[in-house]
Formats: sequence, structure tokens, C-alpha cells
Amino acid sequence: MMDELELLKKDWQKKEEHLPKISFDDIYKMIWKKSSSIVKWIFYISILEFVFWTAINIAFTDSESWQLIKSWNIYEFTISLMVINYIILLYFIYKFYVNYRKISFTDSSKDLMKAILKVKRTVTQYVWFNLIIFSTSLISGIYGSLRYGPDSDEIISAASEAGNETIFWTIIIGICILAVVALLGIIWLFYKVLYGILLKRLRKNYNELKQLEF
Repeated sequence: MMDELELLKKDWQKKEEHLPKISFDDIYKMIWKKSSSIVKWIFYISILEFVFWTAINIAFTDSESWQLIKSWNIYEFTISLMVINYIILLYFIYKFYVNYRKISFTDSSKDLMKAILKVKRTVTQYVWFNLIIFSTSLISGIYGSLRYGPDSDEIISAASEAGNETIFWTIIIGICILAVVALLGIIWLFYKVLYGILLKRLRKNYNELKQLEF
């Protein structure tokens, strides 16, 4: 008696004859369109994110905030960090646009695979840059408030008189590190959700192209 699996194969082969044939080019075009759309969304999201954070900075940074930053002796550093931040963020937005244009005009599967890898690398660099800028800004703010804040002299003097200044700074530094790590974790999760889904789809497209090539 013929094996059940063989019967199923023969039945599928009969049905397959009546199904429309999909060529390599058809599959490539579908993957190319999906990839182009994903990269376009990455570009749009980066612009929206830039506008959102800029609006937040403008809304919550007033003259009193700048006076406080000046009193912490980190005004020049903060201004320099902001300038660097905006310049590099605009550069990344430009890179996202260039990546989108490259994928939009790619005409081979190998070039598309290279473009997808480049997009993933650019997004990874973008996320790490934001994490570094945020942690640097946060650490400078904590240092300024502890070193030059209104109650810093009293706190340091009290710790010194009690003879436990080393323990005091160890505890303070430990708390600051935990706070920075916790906030960085939240921001990383934000980016993981924001860009992770799109990158996962790009990775799927890349794997499908790889299967087509081999």
C-alpha cells in the first residue's frame, strides 16, 4: 500500500499545477517593497523623535533652569553637549534618509542585503549615541548638584566631621550609578520597542533574501 505521505505529495503536485508560478523577481520585488517601507518609517520616526525631544527641551528649559545650571558650573559643558547632540542627531536623520534612498533604488538582491545590514548598523549606532548623550548629561547634572548645589557644602562638611566621608561618597556614587543604569534601561526599552519591531522585520527580509541567493 502506498505511504500516506506519498499520497499527500502527489495530491499537492496535482494542485500545484493549477497554482500561479512565482518567480525569483516577484519574490525579490515583494521583499524590496517591504524593506523600503520599513526604512522609510525609520526615517519618519527619527524626525518625529527629534521634534518631540526638541519640544520637550524648549517647554521645560526656562531662565530659572539655566540659572541653576550656571550655579552648578556646568553651563558651558551643557551648551557644548547640546550643540554636539543636535549636530549628530541631524547627521543620523540624514543617514536614515540616504539609507532609504539607497534601498529605494536598489536593483539586486545582494545590494539590498548590504543596504539592510547598513540600516541595522546605523540604527544601532543611533541608539547607542542617544544612550551615551543621556548618561553624560545625567552624570554631569548629578555631579553639579552634589558639588555646587545649595546644600552641598553642608552635606560634605557633615560627612567629613563625622569621619565617614569615604563611606558617604561611596554610597552617593553607588546610588547615582544605580539611578543612571535604571534610567538607561528604561530608555533602552523605549528604543527596543520603537525600532526593535522594524529591525526585526528587516532581519526577516534579509533572511528571506539570503535563502533566495543560496
